[in-house]
Amino acid sequence: MNRKHKSDLVILFTTLGLMALGLIVIYAIGPMRANVLNTTYGTDYGPNDFFLGQLRSVGLSLAAFFLAFKVIPYKYIKKFAKPLLIFALVLSGLLWILSLSHSSIVKCELGECRWFQFGGTSFQPAEVLKIALVVYLADFLARKREEGKIGDPKEFWLPLIIVCGLSLGLVVVAQGDLGTGVALMAIIFGMLLVSKVPKWQYLLMLLIVLVGAVGSVALSSHRMERVNAWFTTLTGGESSDSTYHIDNAMLAIGAGGFAGVGIGNSVQATGYLPESINDSVFAIMGETFGFVGLFLVIAVFCIMLLRMLKVADHTPDDNNRFFIVGVFSWTLAQVVVNIMAMTALVPVTGITLPLLSYGGTSMIFIAFAIGLVLQLSCYTSREGIKHENISSGGRQRGSHYSSRRRHS
Repeated sequence: MNRKHKSDLVILFTTLGLMALGLIVIYAIGPMRANVLNTTYGTDYGPNDFFLGQLRSVGLSLAAFFLAFKVIPYKYIKKFAKPLLIFALVLSGLLWILSLSHSSIVKCELGECRWFQFGGTSFQPAEVLKIALVVYLADFLARKREEGKIGDPKEFWLPLIIVCGLSLGLVVVAQGDLGTGVALMAIIFGMLLVSKVPKWQYLLMLLIVLVGAVGSVALSSHRMERVNAWFTTLTGGESSDSTYHIDNAMLAIGAGGFAGVGIGNSVQATGYLPESINDSVFAIMGETFGFVGLFLVIAVFCIMLLRMLKVADHTPDDNNRFFIVGVFSWTLAQVVVNIMAMTALVPVTGITLPLLSYGGTSMIFIAFAIGLVLQLSCYTSREGIKHENISSGGRQRGSHYSSRRRHS
């Protein structure tokens, strides 16, 4: 067992820095957002309501972050991998059932029901499902690798397909949330990639899932409208209502120029750019801080993600390493998809920018997950792990592997 040592301070400070930047951005554009909603929908938001809401979310996220980092040992969490996943699946299924009956505790927006609502507080069960799936897959892959059954049709692929298929079905089909579905797929295939699944099996499953994803887009008029808007933007076609979001995101980034227009001077946040404090916050930061600001934000994310990979590479325990890779894949997917959507490299997708976008559930759970990664960074070895070549799907296990069992 590795002796406990200091945690990775780079992950700690990049996480705190991103949260602080998110607070600054919401403080600057919150009054504009409140004015837009009050004028358009007759609501009664105060000028500081969104900043106070973000401040509360950051406070809860910091509590979750340090709870995971200092209080709750990951070795206890992984013991409840199956119950945690079952709870998350039941919660998502319950949301779907209650949405069919138009329950008052289900919150729906734009025809999609993705939140439980209790008074003025909303809660998105898909975020619970993300971390539950990471914990479950880490335990599942570690056990199957230890048993030498990675790639086995019955013992490995059958339960994996059932669990992952049900998770994606409840999110993409029942909730109509393709953005979260992308994050779940990134988690699944990111973790499979380091599990030493035979390459042909991995590529086959990836192809099947991609075909399914394309099918889910083709069968949805709303998603196809976004795809058509994206193609129109790429080909320089005439702007329309369907291209409005992409057009204004690009205008915001372009208006920022090299150094930005400055805090509090955003034009797009005054009502032109949809979801300015949520999915579109990257474009608003581009307008506010310019190319320099966006470069620094991307650099901070890159530093955080690279440090996660380094921690994973120096973690001798399979379960712990798979968990870290899952959190890395989850974070990477949301960062990449959000930024690409705001720069017209992919169609607009409803996915938040981790630790920066306005909101509670998303920030709290990803902060908790990163806190666990920080905890596991205290148990790394000095040298990177030399992963053995398992050409037969994990059935050949040498003395190196057998010498390292599950460590805390």
